[in-house]
Amino acid sequence: QWVYNILEKKAEADRIIHENPDPCDGFVLVPDFKWNQNQLDDLYLIALVQRREVKSLRDLTAEHLPLLRNILREGKEAIMKRFGVPGSQLRIYLHYHPSYYHLHVHFTALGYDAPGISVERAHLLTDVIDNLVLDSAYYQKRALTFALQADKELFKRFQEAGRM
Repeated sequence: QWVYNILEKKAEADRIIHENPDPCDGFVLVPDFKWNQNQLDDLYLIALVQRREVKSLRDLTAEHLPLLRNILREGKEAIMKRFGVPGSQLRIYLHYHPSYYHLHVHFTALGYDAPGISVERAHLLTDVIDNLVLDSAYYQKRALTFALQADKELFKRFQEAGRM
């Protein structure tokens, strides 16, 4: 619900760094709660897409390329304008599995060892775009390896199903 409150400007409207209100290809860029905004070494922002039906990487098809390209271009421009950090100094990625199921893209300082940047969880936005250009249904077809944390519900379900 907090994502929808941000998108509808019922909460945190003063924290919005950039907004593209287009209902199909738009997004809102806000600082992540992990970043105190006092220094740029641990810069961390999140782009929340306006579209509510797109939950994760698995939902993406070539139809979403304009949205993803907007996030990449406008997100980098907004961060450069507001914080003076060029796109070449950003890591821009999606998590799979995400911590919440509303498509969002992470923007972090390249040198910041942010939680979840490991190769088995983070998928670079530029790679996601390239994969969808090659195959519109790439993320519906591809096996995606991911790490399971022992304290998570999904891990317990895998154990109960005898898959671990």
